[in-house]
Amino acid sequence: MIFNWFKKKQNTYPDFWLTYLEHFKTAKKDSIQTTRFVAFDTETTGFDIHKDRVLSIGAVAFVGKSIPIKESLELYLKQDVFNPDTVKIHELLRTSTYNKITELEAIKLFLNYIKNSVLIAHHANFDKNMMNEMLLRHGLGKLQNKFIDTGYLFTKSKHIIYRENLKNHYTLDDLCQELNVPKVDRHTASGDALITAIVFLKILSRLDKRKHMEWGYLLKK
Repeated sequence: MIFNWFKKKQNTYPDFWLTYLEHFKTAKKDSIQTTRFVAFDTETTGFDIHKDRVLSIGAVAFVGKSIPIKESLELYLKQDVFNPDTVKIHELLRTSTYNKITELEAIKLFLNYIKNSVLIAHHANFDKNMMNEMLLRHGLGKLQNKFIDTGYLFTKSKHIIYRENLKNHYTLDDLCQELNVPKVDRHTASGDALITAIVFLKILSRLDKRKHMEWGYLLKK
C-alpha cells in the first residue's frame, strides 16, 4: 500500500522535477578535482523564507580551478512581493528593465543548470531554505544536492589555514578581505555567486597544501 501511494505520488510530479531526481539515481562519487560544483546566490525581498520572495538567482558552475563565466546562470524573477527597504541592497526595482520570468520558469532553469552538482553558497542555509520554499510552493520536493557553506568551511578551517583563531563569524566581505578576492558586482546574485566560487577555490587551495582537501572534511558539519 505504501509503495503504491509513493508511486502514485511520483506520477503527479512534472517531468522536469523527475528529470532532476534522475540525476541522483546514477550519481557516482567523483574526486574533488573532477566534481562539478555550482556556486550560487539569491537576492530576496527580505529574510523571512515564508513571506519573502527570490528576486534574482546567480550561479556559476566549474570543475577544477577554472570558472567559465560565459556559462553562468543569471535569472530575474517577476516581483509579486515588493519590499522597498531592501532596494538599497540589491537595487532591483519592481520596474527594472531586466527580462523577468515567473517563479516556475526560474525553478526549471535552475534545476536544469545545477543537476546533481555540489552546491556552494555563503551562509548556505538561507539560500537553500529560500529555494526549498519556492519549490514547495509549486508542489515539489526539496533540493537533493549536497551543500558546502563557505562561511562555515572557512570558520572550521581557519586554524588550519592561518594557525590562529581570528573570529567566529565571517561575512562574504570578510572573506574577500581575508583571502584577497576583489568585490566585483557585490550584492548582485551573479556577482556574489562568482565571488563565492573564488572564495571556495582559495580555501580549497589552502586546505590542499595542508593535506585536508577531502570529502569527509568538506562535507562534515
